[in-house]
Amino acid sequence: YQAPTRGAGWNALLALEEKWGDKYHLSIKSWKENWESLSTFFQYPEELRRLVYTTNPIESVNRQLRKVTKNKGVFPTDTSLLKMAYLAIINITKKWTVRTLEWSKILSQLVIKYERLAKYIS
Repeated sequence: YQAPTRGAGWNALLALEEKWGDKYHLSIKSWKENWESLSTFFQYPEELRRLVYTTNPIESVNRQLRKVTKNKGVFPTDTSLLKMAYLAIINITKKWTVRTLEWSKILSQLVIKYERLAKYIS
């Protein structure tokens, strides 16, 4: 995941297999078989990839979303779940005080990649 390119990532996976293949055969086999899906990670800028593989912020959001949804056993519609998740994320982001390094660069590249979402970002 820290490789600079998709090709370098593949080479790192092959090096991992060479070193640890006997011990972790099934995991490495799964990564190789699913490389097409896993390697989409490399289409994003390095700053965003770093943000994704440092999972503490992601785990924190997931934990807070679980806390909000655990008390509700069933949602009547998918829309009701989405509304609850949306409102929870609004509340979660109000508590964020630390700015992500290179965020303006990450945001501009996401807006370019997902142009249709640009109108939602202020």
